[in-house]
Amino acid sequence: MIDHEVLDAGLGDADDDDFDLDEELDAQLPEHRYLDRELSWLAFNQRVLELAEDQTLPLLERANFLAIFASNLDEFFMVRVAGLKRRIVTGLAVPTNVGRAPAEVLADISTEAHRLQLRHADAWTAMVKPALADAGVAVVSYDSLDDQDRAALYEYFQAQVFPVLMPLAVDPAHPFPYISGLSLNLAIRIRNARTGRQEFARLKVPPMLPRFVDVPSSDGALRFLPLEELISNHLDDLFPGMEVLDHHAFRLTRNEDVVVEEDESENLIQALEAELLRRRFGPPIRLEITDDMDDLTLELLIRELDITQQEVYRLPGPLDLRGLFDLRIDRPDLKFKPHVPTTAMAFQPGDNNERPDVFASIRKGDVLVHHPYESFATSVQAFLEQAAKDPHVLAIKQTLYRTSGDSPIVEALIDAAEAGKQVLALVEIKARFDEANNILWARKLEKAGVHVVYGLVGLKTHCKLALVIREEGGVLRSYSHVGTGNYNPKTSRIYEDFGLFTADDQVGRDLTRLFNELSGYAIEKKFKRLLVAPLHLRKGLLRLIDKERRNALAGKPARVRIKVNSMVDEQIIDALYRASQAGVQIEVWVRGICSLKPGVPGMSENIRVRSILGRYLEHSRIFSFHNDGDPQVYIGSADMMHRNLDRRVEALVRVVAPAHLKELEDFFDLAMSDSSSSWHLGPDGEWTRHNVGEDGKLLVDVQDRTMANVQRRRRARAVR
Repeated sequence: MIDHEVLDAGLGDADDDDFDLDEELDAQLPEHRYLDRELSWLAFNQRVLELAEDQTLPLLERANFLAIFASNLDEFFMVRVAGLKRRIVTGLAVPTNVGRAPAEVLADISTEAHRLQLRHADAWTAMVKPALADAGVAVVSYDSLDDQDRAALYEYFQAQVFPVLMPLAVDPAHPFPYISGLSLNLAIRIRNARTGRQEFARLKVPPMLPRFVDVPSSDGALRFLPLEELISNHLDDLFPGMEVLDHHAFRLTRNEDVVVEEDESENLIQALEAELLRRRFGPPIRLEITDDMDDLTLELLIRELDITQQEVYRLPGPLDLRGLFDLRIDRPDLKFKPHVPTTAMAFQPGDNNERPDVFASIRKGDVLVHHPYESFATSVQAFLEQAAKDPHVLAIKQTLYRTSGDSPIVEALIDAAEAGKQVLALVEIKARFDEANNILWARKLEKAGVHVVYGLVGLKTHCKLALVIREEGGVLRSYSHVGTGNYNPKTSRIYEDFGLFTADDQVGRDLTRLFNELSGYAIEKKFKRLLVAPLHLRKGLLRLIDKERRNALAGKPARVRIKVNSMVDEQIIDALYRASQAGVQIEVWVRGICSLKPGVPGMSENIRVRSILGRYLEHSRIFSFHNDGDPQVYIGSADMMHRNLDRRVEALVRVVAPAHLKELEDFFDLAMSDSSSSWHLGPDGEWTRHNVGEDGKLLVDVQDRTMANVQRRRRARAVR
């Protein structure tokens, strides 16, 4: 039985608004105490690049990390750089926690991004590409092919490529064409053989075709030719009677951030659809060109695209290494060893291998699942599918932030609605870059009879919640799931996340009220086992951190552990600084951005910051407070950023089962251990990789060890 008086200790719903910190404590903190968030993000992407450079990792995985780096950087420009530029142009204040002028911030971003893109290109040309060739997977140039190879490729070009190419001339009768964002293009200079006049043409490399063309080999070796090389060596077929003088690849990045001015009187979906249409024509913010492009062509592109020299990135080819995602090669020896998620012990089939009763399992006690080490399909998906079919289930309520239209989660909600159950889906259609998909399957849900709502005006609904109401013996019982990750079966295989299932009545009441408020009006702040943004999550965390500070001053053991994707919020960081000054031991495990400076004497010498990257994307959020021996531990969806704490609906749930508390504690111990491979953040903002011990041996891989630990726990419980 859970004592809710104990759960509420230290949070105090009624007096949240009265909670404030002594202003004298703020004065004890130095002025320049934050790292620049944009440069910190670029440092995160450098850590991704370091994985691609790591010779101990399988080769195709290194190629995949190169593609991830490229995709990440695209999004950084489309959103963060675009947002900074938009604010400068419109005269809005640029949010920065380091007190620098916007132009200076953009200049620093440009310098660092140029450096990283050159390093990225070198990692491919000098490291990964040669190593792949040595392993029998060669990305070749057209010049290296013999006549037989070229003849075979010409047949492919004529049959599969030529028909979909669309060369666009630029002359007095043809204005400079629209260049779509992230498209790969060829800038071509040609001369009219009859008039001698030079002309310019643009040719888009078709994105629907494989980026790397298979070059058949008699000895069975794997060879691939970049599609743009195949096209550029057959330009004469596209411009008969013209002399092709020169050609160069280029690629444009546009502002693709969506800004919807929400008005309660307007249709949000229609406003968003209009904004998505505008996104395609956002202003250019980055021009990538091959390093051999001549000045005449570059000057034309700069003039026509209205872009500055600072926004030009001259790189060795090939451009757009996202194409490495397309290298889907059946070479298990060049990939990570496959890992098959295990089914959580609570949801294991019975002795007769019959399908488990998920609700009966949850009634026995809270269930904590850890994806992708433990299966999403046999836990979250099974929970919703059983709810859809169970005649005793009366209602299902769920938030959906990112999922796929063919998702079994969506199908389960549709099945439930068609079976006559009350089904509420709170769809966040403003989830960045998933807006169009979310609109499509939101309409699909509506057509099936699901009650679809879009949250509150001005707030994104980011929390990961599912609530099932079941009739049992004439009494309604709540079954709840609170997670750290999206209800997406595809990403659940590569995103590391936790999810808590519980039949606790208090959590059920909390979720019932929260869902009612999300589908209705204001957010209620009086929850018992949840911390909910935007009204009281920030203050709840500040109160818990400050309690650790006061315990340390009183000579009691005090510790704070936080695992997030991003640590940016100044109030949270300052609270951690004050706690460190009081002697609290603080450990921060962050995947991406971190504006906190650890290890600064007199301010943060008791703070350690670690980052772990690997085959899985670290995505869970954990908040752990020692609380004088009575641990207060939460998991949920919130990062320590302004948007999460102030402009989103987020939810953390308190974990109470002793076995679950130990599991989370052990997980943190492993990550923060000096014997585990990780990046360490220094006070100067530099991240240093620690993956080799003093004996020259590789340190423990946290994700590999977690796989082993989950399997070991399962075996141990099976023996019992």
